[in-house]
Amino acid sequence: MWDKKKSDTPQAAAPDATGWLGSSLHVKGDITGTEDLLIDGSVEGLIHLDGRKLTVGTTAKLTADINAHDLVVYGSVKGNVRATGRIEIKKDGSIIGDLTTAQIMIEDGADFKGSIEIAKSAAEEAGKDVSPRAAAAGAGAKSI
Repeated sequence: MWDKKKSDTPQAAAPDATGWLGSSLHVKGDITGTEDLLIDGSVEGLIHLDGRKLTVGTTAKLTADINAHDLVVYGSVKGNVRATGRIEIKKDGSIIGDLTTAQIMIEDGADFKGSIEIAKSAAEEAGKDVSPRAAAAGAGAKSI
């Protein structure tokens, strides 16, 4: 019965989000977890989602350092962000802080102030580091 009406809010953009912090909720402290999270309220502290996606809704105001796999920002974030996957700042989204990520997308109309460091994902680095070592070890073994 509620599937018939679709909403244009970020919740519709993130249907796989399993955790949700509503717009009337205010958290002071650390948030850690191993599932995707959608925040519409306010958070002050550290957010650490082990290899998961954080979506910052249009009404969200975060003053937090963030560690996650992916970050999608529709609202406001003040703090440093480390994403092993991708950071997306949507139209009307805002980040003030330093970003470290493998991929970045900033839409027209988004606000960003800080620095961006593009770092390869941990999986890519691990795969590439093993190959040269294996090749060097193999070459060393043949020359002895």
